Amino acid sequence: MSAWGYIWRNIKHRAMLSTLTIVAVTVTVAIFSLLLMSKESIEHGAQKGYGPFEVVIGAEGSEAQLVLHTFYRMGAPLGNIPYELLQQVKDSEHVDQAFGITTGDQYNGYSIVGIEAAYFGTRYNNRALQQGRLYQATGEVTLGYTAAKELGLEVGDQFTGAHGTVAGFDHEEHHSDESAHEPHDTHHSFIYTVVGILPELSNSDDRAIFTTMDYAWAVHDSTEEEREVTTIIVKPSSLLGLQMIKQQMDAQSGVQAAYSSKAIADVLNMVDTGSQLMMIMLGICTLLAATSLVLSLVASIQERKRDVGLMRLVGKSKRYILMVTIGEGVLLTAIGAFIGLLAGHITGAIISQQLFVYAGIQLQPWSLAEYELLMLIGALMLGILASLGPALKVYRTDPITLFKA
Repeated sequence: MSAWGYIWRNIKHRAMLSTLTIVAVTVTVAIFSLLLMSKESIEHGAQKGYGPFEVVIGAEGSEAQLVLHTFYRMGAPLGNIPYELLQQVKDSEHVDQAFGITTGDQYNGYSIVGIEAAYFGTRYNNRALQQGRLYQATGEVTLGYTAAKELGLEVGDQFTGAHGTVAGFDHEEHHSDESAHEPHDTHHSFIYTVVGILPELSNSDDRAIFTTMDYAWAVHDSTEEEREVTTIIVKPSSLLGLQMIKQQMDAQSGVQAAYSSKAIADVLNMVDTGSQLMMIMLGICTLLAATSLVLSLVASIQERKRDVGLMRLVGKSKRYILMVTIGEGVLLTAIGAFIGLLAGHITGAIISQQLFVYAGIQLQPWSLAEYELLMLIGALMLGILASLGPALKVYRTDPITLFKA
């Protein structure tokens, strides 16, 4: 019988213990795979989340909160800043492009964002829309790809928004039974009309509803003197301009300018800290999987001492015995690792859409994340190391002793 045939027969003979070992490896690898995919998606999303807009100007407060709310629709706005500041920023010699943003309203859990339509040309190079056109008049909206899909809205549909941030709203409940879950501060008198749907952009703009910047003033009947904007996003003309804009804005009372890249880096550092804690938990899972593998092989050897003794007496070499013993551990690990990798990616595919809708994390389930190949190699090395102890024990034992046992 070939070595692999012998290994496979032993695995089938101890089906229950072998299955438990494979399951332990599968669960560990699947969780590792999901963690690596999520971490990579967060990093990629953060890197392209703010486009060419390196500076965000807003009310004083947390820089991270300012940037996260502006680009990722997360959390609440810090407050508003005077509308006159927008024109001042646009007139600056250090600014290439600047756009004011008004937020604070939502529809069924999706933020309504007021910004000049020219923003899309600056950031996305005038990509063709999936349907319709960009908004032009007050009350017209262009939907992000995911927002349109989840809300079931098409060009020509109308709706009314509501005041407040998106936190706490359940997309499915509002969509399926809007009357039962109607927000308290619905703006019934202001009707939005869908005129277009954006292409899939693979960032937080997919989850927003865009309209003219003056929608907030129209909805809340603001006078010209009361007009404010939530934030201003700036594409600086140069690296020196980047620094000058921040210095000028920070010198004004009640206003701050945040570097987009620095704020996102701070957030990613916190994510890395969370990932390290998760890695500790996964390390415990890995230890349990390795222990299960060792116990499985020890039990296998106890059952097969007479078989191993007979093989040694009929001339099988120590090398052959060592190979089949280690091979069993490696095969169990390889099966578990392959199933775990497959399970992790299938799970990622199942949850990717809802994860993006609710958290803005867009997984790439059909491509290997960075370090996944290293993870598989590490799993196989773990299988080899876990097999060495039991294998060396039987390798060093005299064949007569094995046979008598």
